[in-house]
Amino acid sequence: MIRLKGPEDIEKIRQAGQIIKAIFEILQEKVRPGVDTLSLDGFIDDFIQSHNARPAFKDYMGYPAASCISVNEEVVHGIPSQDKVLKEGDIVGIDVGVELGGYYADAAYTFGVGFVSEEDRRLMEATYNALMNAINKAKTARYIGDISYTIQRTVEKAGFSVVRDFIGHGVGFEIHEPPAVPNYGRPGTGDRIKPGLVIAIEPMVNAGTWEVDIDKDDKWTVRTKDRKKSAHYEHTIAILEKEVIILT
Repeated sequence: MIRLKGPEDIEKIRQAGQIIKAIFEILQEKVRPGVDTLSLDGFIDDFIQSHNARPAFKDYMGYPAASCISVNEEVVHGIPSQDKVLKEGDIVGIDVGVELGGYYADAAYTFGVGFVSEEDRRLMEATYNALMNAINKAKTARYIGDISYTIQRTVEKAGFSVVRDFIGHGVGFEIHEPPAVPNYGRPGTGDRIKPGLVIAIEPMVNAGTWEVDIDKDDKWTVRTKDRKKSAHYEHTIAILEKEVIILT
């Protein structure tokens, strides 16, 4: 069941979201060649807890870290590791969830490590554009499919593909809740959008095929099947009667 949020709920979700926003601003300087992803996760964990909040991903369904850090062909759910050291030309998607006072926010950002190739820059730009176009569409959308179609159209016009096995979702009272928000679809389909809906829109975009597989050893890390690179951006938004608010 979709649970709509009132003004006080949305403000509390926004407060959780502002912690994630601050993390990403600091990570702009911390993501650089020679840094291992476990160190980045340690910073994220400490920062969240220093704001009297909790990393929403940690121990969620057994996940072992405060954040998901996915490098190059890793799409989502990459587990931070001291052995995973960033190098020049990598792209790294960092996904962070925060719980503050019983309310949840979720966001992701893809960082370029040092000098990034033009192709990778185009991939990141297309993914970010898909997110922002979807948020803009949410101002007038009547159905979730209107948002999904906007993402797919933006991505495919740029020559890339949208991941279909993993999607956006409702958020706020829990880290994952209805409705499902796919990154592909048709206008006029899916759940009806009503004021008070809070969702996490998160296009995951691959340079090659949309197909992915899951690491057989750690059971978490999702990679592109063809091992080409992937980018991921996400915002938590609130859809109101006359506006859309980005909460992260």
